[in-house]
Amino acid sequence: MTRSDTIYPRITDVGLSGMLVTFSDTLTEAANRAALALRARIEELRIEGVQETTTSLTSTFVVYDPLTLSQDLLRIHLSELLKETWHEAPLPEGRKLWRIPAVFDHPDHGPQLQEAAELAGVSIKDAIDSLCDTNLRVMTLGFAPGQPYLGSLGPHWDIPRQQGLTKQVSVGAITVAIRQIVLFSTASPTGWRQVGQCAFRAFRPDQPDPFALTPGDEISFYPVTADALAQIRSEDQTGDGGASVEPLT
Repeated sequence: MTRSDTIYPRITDVGLSGMLVTFSDTLTEAANRAALALRARIEELRIEGVQETTTSLTSTFVVYDPLTLSQDLLRIHLSELLKETWHEAPLPEGRKLWRIPAVFDHPDHGPQLQEAAELAGVSIKDAIDSLCDTNLRVMTLGFAPGQPYLGSLGPHWDIPRQQGLTKQVSVGAITVAIRQIVLFSTASPTGWRQVGQCAFRAFRPDQPDPFALTPGDEISFYPVTADALAQIRSEDQTGDGGASVEPLT
């Protein structure tokens, strides 16, 4: 069966104790919504034997205890759930909107903004406006602890990754590629272009809940000066980096 022949959603066994529900082989808002909503429903049902759930961009992953819950029975549970329409399902409750101050038009904090804007076919001003006018969903966490993949940006932001590698970006680096933003939770090399910088720490190992964000949360950036960012960093005691937070209904 080729990728184009695959029927979605698809249930796949993963090892001896995992099952993956995939809604699409490409990222769409609807597929991400479906993955988040299905995970929330599974958590709500508290199926005996299900030990853990998580999501990727377009999939829901279930870890189960095969001594308590058989593979066949879990497949039946999931197949019944998939009779519902998940692509239009409400997003999980308890989501938050984070408004995060960030620096964009500065050589130290957004060193590749101009290059990214040119690839997107917009001016630097329009690029910043576009990045800040969009409420970006935390579609998944991955690559590094608590690190969010945010999206989706407009079609003009469907720009490729770099051919080379940036040796390291710092915590709070805002990078862009393929209509998504990655907000770096740790200092790391990357092939994504850095267009901004904030003081928000998505990974907080010194706190009881080390992951600040949850898939389904939303982030809205707003521009500040480099001096303002330095002041925020000097005063920040929580890791919020000057961000405000409010519940989403």
